[in-house]
Amino acid sequence: MPTAPPPFDPELAASLESMKDVLTTGLSVEDIEALRDGPGADPMAEVDLTMDGAFHVEDRRAPGPADGPDISLLICRPTGPAPARPRPLLYYVHGGGMVVGNNRDGMTVPLALAAELDAVVVSVEYRLAPEHPHPAPIEDVYAGLVWTAAHAGELDADADRIVVAGTSAGGGLAAALALLTRDREGPRPIGQLLMCPMLDDRNDTPSAHQMAGLGVWDRSANETAWTALLGASRGGPDVSPYAAPARAEDLTGLPPAFLDVGTAETFRDEVVAYANRIWQAGGVAELHVWPGGFHGFADLVPRARLSRAALAAHLNWLRRLLGASSGD
Repeated sequence: MPTAPPPFDPELAASLESMKDVLTTGLSVEDIEALRDGPGADPMAEVDLTMDGAFHVEDRRAPGPADGPDISLLICRPTGPAPARPRPLLYYVHGGGMVVGNNRDGMTVPLALAAELDAVVVSVEYRLAPEHPHPAPIEDVYAGLVWTAAHAGELDADADRIVVAGTSAGGGLAAALALLTRDREGPRPIGQLLMCPMLDDRNDTPSAHQMAGLGVWDRSANETAWTALLGASRGGPDVSPYAAPARAEDLTGLPPAFLDVGTAETFRDEVVAYANRIWQAGGVAELHVWPGGFHGFADLVPRARLSRAALAAHLNWLRRLLGASSGD
């Protein structure tokens, strides 16, 4: 029997209560269409992606994977004077449990980081499950990275300073992307920013059981999403690490990673385990486990004290990473 769940941070708990009618705790297959079309389906509809004129925003079409459709890339470039050296680039993968969302979702966090870093953001759209199961999402994300690296010069960006980043399902896809580009000898990002990433299809950690029916994105939602992506193979012995990075046997040769997660969320234990395995493989990882944080709290409640601390940690890690890459 699972133990009692950790408490939510009091400030976050109050926000969670106020948002309970629009947030997803559990999820069934029958809920997916309603979630796509419901009142919270387009959370970025009212958000100014230019950040009050700080970014030039455009949509581009890029070649998709072999036998796949073209993909949509949302490109946000700083409007300020070009620096002497091309800008770093955040290649962002949106969340949504692999079943909902588009490349505008969750952009407030990468844009806030990019504004501080004078960086370009490219956000990739990928096909969604269950209509498009694995490997469609990761192949779309990989194709977008290949195009971005090849066309970085057109974007006033530095192909040698690309950081892959993602939130929730996007964090899992970003981790899978780091594995895939290593194994295919494709474009090599200099870092991976994995925010509350969705990593393990087995869905059987103590934290997954502890948080059942609580907070944002519980064990039932997680099972629905992984089953949409993997079908009957979910939880079985033959799941690809490019679908569920926690399945990877070899975590050597990966770019430095930043991982963070809340104590009061389903993904806590799988994220901690993934960071630990990177260290055991001789890799570089920085792990933050935020006390009382629920899933996606920094994005959903950005003004909360804990959210501000998390966003500052993201920014500080990126500054150190980019400073090291430039020799500063």
